[in-house]
Amino acid sequence: MQGSLLKRSFAEFIGTFWLVFGGCGSALLAATFPNTGIGFLGVALAFGLTLLTMGYAIGHISGCHINPAVTVGMAVSKRLPFSELPAYIVAQVVGGIAAAALLFVVASGKPGFNLANGFALNGYGAHSPGGYSLLSCAVLEVILTAFFIVIILGSTDRRAPQGFGPIGMGFGLALANLVGIPVTNCSVNPARSMGPAVIAGGWSLQQLWLFWAAPVAGALIGALIYFLASHEWELAHGEVPHPLPSRP
Repeated sequence: MQGSLLKRSFAEFIGTFWLVFGGCGSALLAATFPNTGIGFLGVALAFGLTLLTMGYAIGHISGCHINPAVTVGMAVSKRLPFSELPAYIVAQVVGGIAAAALLFVVASGKPGFNLANGFALNGYGAHSPGGYSLLSCAVLEVILTAFFIVIILGSTDRRAPQGFGPIGMGFGLALANLVGIPVTNCSVNPARSMGPAVIAGGWSLQQLWLFWAAPVAGALIGALIYFLASHEWELAHGEVPHPLPSRP
């Protein structure tokens, strides 16, 4: 990765802003538009495209984590120093809140807009889109995040085809959203959850803990899965395991 920690943190701010503005914006503004709404598939693709485009835009600067869970997974995988983890996470959270605030400005320009009618919020129980229980939502978020981390670590591995990492990452996030939107509105990203929750307040802030705890737990599991798979590959091919590079 290139540049100072301040520049890389700013890149993470920009990337997370784009992810929340583009992904949550598609859910809020375009998903249910009369007759021509993009639906679940469109929202899932929107989230994937935000990550794909930012992967090429800032991947060479900051690694394009734009997700506190991914940053935790990268630190555990020794692709990012733990000392830089707080700066990345703060930038991501602030970027998500800024994007949600500007989305509110846009959405509230329509007569009849009401936060109670939905603001791309993540929730469980009565606030799950499909009415799924806390346990169901927690298990899903952990699994989706774990495999999302595996996809990121694998697609940016030095042994993977170079230059295609953002594509794998983007499609991985789109797939996670296709599975997760009916259950939790799909988080796998605490910053994506926190931005809209801070603006909406109420129950979304009360349930926000899950969308920090489950993605971070999933990231740790995903990093462990990839370490075990990578370690076995290197041993089988006579290589000495060592930390992988941090940029796509």
